[in-house]
Amino acid sequence: MVDDLRSDDGLGGFDGHQRQVRRTEKERPLADREVPLGHQDHVRVLSPAVHAWLDGELPEASVRKGDTARDVEFWKQINVDVERRRRMHTPQYLEARIMEALPQTAPQVITPWWRREFVLTPAMAVGAAAALVVVAAAATAVVVAVMR
Repeated sequence: MVDDLRSDDGLGGFDGHQRQVRRTEKERPLADREVPLGHQDHVRVLSPAVHAWLDGELPEASVRKGDTARDVEFWKQINVDVERRRRMHTPQYLEARIMEALPQTAPQVITPWWRREFVLTPAMAVGAAAALVVVAAAATAVVVAVMR
């Protein structure tokens, strides 16, 4: 079975027919292409001292020197923003609208149990076969005992 999971029709080969057409690298949209990162000189790496300060192992004064001062300011601003957002509360009218939109009763099953999909796993198949053998052996034992 061949499924073209990269198809543009949005079906991925699940529409009943298989497509064997593959796009070349240049025809694929840019978002689907993998971009190699390569060697990047402009990438900044956070110093181990800043990591230690964020973990609470170093005091702020020891990290606020030289190149790491900018990182400390950035993370302090992040902490201020996070604390402000933590204190935010949902307005009462919005909370009331959300609670009114929730159903008052448990949702009902749309399809009856005999029409639902039944998935048989290998463990279930082995268990059913074992149960069938046990039931057949018990029935045979009962028939033999009655016949005597």
